[in-house]
Amino acid sequence: MARRKKLYEGKAKVLYEGPEPGTIVQYFKDDATAFNAEKKDVIEGKGVLNNRLSEFFMKGLTQIGVPNHFLKRLNMREQLVRAAEIVPLEVIVRNYAAGSMAKRLGLEEGMQLPRPIVEFSYKDDSLGDPLVPEEYIVAFGWASQQDMDDIVAMALRVNDFMSGTMYGVGIKLIDFKIEFGRVYEGDFQRLIVADEISPDSCRLWDIETGQKLDKDVFRQDLGSLNDAYTEVARRLGVLPSNVTHAATKPTLIN
Repeated sequence: MARRKKLYEGKAKVLYEGPEPGTIVQYFKDDATAFNAEKKDVIEGKGVLNNRLSEFFMKGLTQIGVPNHFLKRLNMREQLVRAAEIVPLEVIVRNYAAGSMAKRLGLEEGMQLPRPIVEFSYKDDSLGDPLVPEEYIVAFGWASQQDMDDIVAMALRVNDFMSGTMYGVGIKLIDFKIEFGRVYEGDFQRLIVADEISPDSCRLWDIETGQKLDKDVFRQDLGSLNDAYTEVARRLGVLPSNVTHAATKPTLIN
């Protein structure tokens, strides 16, 4: 079998050239990182869970008319996605105070915000992905004002979908981050949701107990990250209800 061409390797995923023009194979790694990769570990089975969960969320967005890069899942660790020109921003939607926002503003963790707040950080690991205002984004040409209006509208739609989906299985969506890409159809350009949506990129708390079911488990040494992600997947129906742990090496079933 011909060796695939690697296009990019990040902290949690590897991108390979896809089988058709305009496609990419996205491979989910088991690596876990925190604090701008200062803390690292390999959590066996994490990539399998994130592949399944991101597929679940992207398919849900498609059903409600939010365009995204997902085409199909290929196997336990890989999915076929549409190639896109990534906008160099992380788009953060916050429903409750947590993490860096709580620290910056001296807010109590878990305090509900008056309304969802959308923030932007410039994607640059060497700078620590600094927060940037819309004025910077437009002035430096990272995105136009029309792009920003579209991104905010789409991010809030994603938030509505994610919040409702999670609430339905007893989970509070504290915040999440997503990325956007540009695709071109002739002279026409449109924005789509790209990258991934998984517990790696969300804060998820159990509604009843406040138990954290996201990457903060790894950041704060709160227990097994695989147990947390498996619980999210089980509640959403992504895994069979009799699955108890995903740390063992999975059997690859297409």
